[in-house]
Formats: sequence, C-alpha cells, structure tokens
Amino acid sequence: MALALALGRRGLGNTWPNPAVGAVVVRAEEGGPRIVGRGWTQPGGRPHAETEALRRAGDLARGATLYVTLEPCSHHGKTPPCADAVVAAGIARVVAAIEDADPRVAGRGHARLRAAGIAVDVGVGAADAAAAHAGHIRRVRDGRPHVTLKLALSTDGKVALAGRRPVAITAAAANARVHLMRAMHDAILIGIGTALADDPLLTCRLPGLAARSPVRVVLDPALRLPATSRLVRSAAEVPLWVFAGTDAPGTAETRLRAAGAEVLRVPAAPTPPGLDLAAVLAVLAGCGITRLMVEGGPRVAAGLVRADLVDTAVLIHGAVTIGADGIDPLADLPLAALTASPALVQHGSEILGPDRLVRYERHGADPSP
Repeated sequence: MALALALGRRGLGNTWPNPAVGAVVVRAEEGGPRIVGRGWTQPGGRPHAETEALRRAGDLARGATLYVTLEPCSHHGKTPPCADAVVAAGIARVVAAIEDADPRVAGRGHARLRAAGIAVDVGVGAADAAAAHAGHIRRVRDGRPHVTLKLALSTDGKVALAGRRPVAITAAAANARVHLMRAMHDAILIGIGTALADDPLLTCRLPGLAARSPVRVVLDPALRLPATSRLVRSAAEVPLWVFAGTDAPGTAETRLRAAGAEVLRVPAAPTPPGLDLAAVLAVLAGCGITRLMVEGGPRVAAGLVRADLVDTAVLIHGAVTIGADGIDPLADLPLAALTASPALVQHGSEILGPDRLVRYERHGADPSP
C-alpha cells in the first residue's frame, strides 16, 4: 500500500477532476510476493490507476491481489467502471485504503467486487490515503477544493516591505519546495493586489516540471489586471482564470479573453478581497479543481481565514528581517487568527536551508501532501 500511495502522489495536480490514485498488483509465489503490475491515474484523470496496473500485469493478474488507494469506481463516466475491470481480470483479493466519498461510488465498488466473489479488505493505509485524496474528498463532500494557504514570513512576522513592495524572504531550498507544491496543486490563487505589486508568473519552474504548472487564478473584482502583465502575456501557454464581480466592465473582459484568459463572474462582497470567496471556491470545484494553493496577499489570506476556508496552512519562516513598517500577513487580523485557530492544529515542521517550514492542518484531518 505504501508503494500504491507513492505511485498515486505522482499524479497530484495533474489528474483533476479525478483523484490521483495508485494501484499495485501482487502475486503470491513460492519465492514470496511478486509485484506484477503498477499503475497511477494518468494526466487528465484517465486511464485510471487500476486499469493501468491491470494492463501491465496482463494474465498475471488472475488470482493476484490488487492494492489500491481508493475504492475502485462502480459508475459509468468517461471510462467503464474499474470494478468491472478488476472482476474481468480475475483478481482474487482487493485491499483498498479507503472507501470513495463520491456518492456515485460510496461503497458500491466494493459491493460489486464482493458480489463477484472477490475478497475485499478496507482500511490499510487509510490515514495516508485520506491525506492524499483530501482534495477529491473535499470537492465531493463540500463542493469546494481543499485550500492550502502558503505564507512566507520574515523574522519579525512581515510578508512585504512598506507600500506592498515585494522582498525576497526565503532562500533556494524553500523556494524549490514552493515550486514543488505548485506542481502538486490543480490551481494557484492570488488577489489583484499581489498581481499588480509583484507581476508574478505563478508557474512551476523546477527542471522538467514546467508542464505541471497549475491553473493561475486571480481575484480581480473590477478587472484591473493589465494586458502587459506576465500573467496575461502567458495566458495562451498556461491557463489563466480571472474572477470578476458581476458589474466589472465588459470591455476589460473582452480584452482578457482575447489574450487567452478565462473570465468568471461571481457576486461581490463588502469586505476584502471584494468577491464572495465561497462562491469562487464553488465555481472552481464546478470546473474540476480539487486542490487549490493560495499565494495571495494579506487581504486574500485574511478573507479565507475569516471565512474558515483554510484546510492546510504552510508558513515558511525566513531569516530576513523587514522592520515595523512592513506588511502584516493577514491584513486586519493577527497571525494568531491562523496559527491559534481552533480549526487548525500544527502538524510538524522542517528545516529548509536557513528557513523553517511549519504546517497546520484542519483539526481532525490527516496531513495533506
């Protein structure tokens, strides 16, 4: 199961709207267990992990055990049910980490396997699987993506220089980790303030992982994102979705669409960042996004904290000192609103060169990758 989980994590950020599942086919032989097939969900969500592992195992799947990180699907979607493929392959036993929270499955896949005479065990590696599939579970249960908020903090708890001027707070090792996080998320979100102040690209710039760059999402109530920004100029290469208020100017929308961006309208909100965040997350989920990374500024971060929409918080403490006139991380909220929130609990820390990463997870949830 540990191998299946590792295989499944290869697909994080690359399989939406489907979960990133891993599967391993194992035969019992005289010399001991033998792995005869490995599979993981392919880009775009198809083929599924089970069918990939069974294809690689071929005839050796008959009488073997299938280890899988999520219950095999039982419904007809864009592909036939994986449960039917497992039965047809002659698998004798299935070990699944967790039941699928998707109401179209929710135990039906396991029931179909048992009805075909296949032994089914559920629960091995359940905590790790729940973490790996947190985005899928959140989307089908709550109608929104799993939200990871990333903050880079100076030694004195600031995120930018006075006047929202950007400053390098973290070093190479932490920066590489952030780019890896981007590759493992479906989408990355910022507000228009960050877009104007930093002019970021928001791509994954690790060697060989440029194609794993997430969908870039900008909250821009009045559609102020300039055509000269790096986000707009790269919209034809890496998807750019801009959320605007219902009364934002149509001319600006036309300009952004002409550059290759998608414009999505949601109701306005009286508090920063000026858009209904719950509505934004619901639209993202409807578009298939399961894992959302937020690198927005203090207003976006505070809005998410205030609305209790943060599932994972990653705080990277750098070795740089900014000074008392620097920008606080949560606008009008103290940092303790996040770090001491009853909704979140600390799940460990690690050293990244001169920096320290501290992770918080929603109370009662297992840590997400």
